[in-house]
Amino acid sequence: MCFNTLITHYTAANRIASTGAGAYNSAMLTALDLQACIDTHGIQAEIVRPRTDPAGGCATVAAAAQAMGVPADAIIKSVLFIIRRADPLLIIVNGERRIDQKTIARRLGLGRKQVKMATPAEVLAWTGFPVGAVPPFGHAQSLPTWVDPSVLEQGTILGGGGEASALVRMKVVDLIPVTHAEVVAVCG
Repeated sequence: MCFNTLITHYTAANRIASTGAGAYNSAMLTALDLQACIDTHGIQAEIVRPRTDPAGGCATVAAAAQAMGVPADAIIKSVLFIIRRADPLLIIVNGERRIDQKTIARRLGLGRKQVKMATPAEVLAWTGFPVGAVPPFGHAQSLPTWVDPSVLEQGTILGGGGEASALVRMKVVDLIPVTHAEVVAVCG
């Protein structure tokens, strides 16, 4: 069973136990859920909160970098794409780098119009987290994941921590084993 699947079962079981529901409750996940995932699976990561919360939290790379006093390339973003209107693909890039949808389409052997950035509602439905707070792991559902090679040039990275005022910090060497990601160049 893959890591994200284990996390999905753990998160769903917690939601069912806490709500008494007979099926997965689609309530939004939070930094507390992410911390529980980290603790349960012994992931070498920690949830951090900046001492001063910038206006709007840490939902953008610039805000997170400023709040944490690190360069923008130390911040990763987890961006969800929908392939052929049905299949999710999580892409992790760092800093202010832009993901090239044509590159994704070409790599998948598809036309450019078959690769779309997910809407905020789709991001929430697939990951359990709101846009701007999506962590690289611990999602509501198992997601195929690609990591741009530029991310691997960092020592320590910070990414979405489950809510706008939180970040998850981890060593980059732990990212691939935790996410089971494929390294694919996606930035133009």
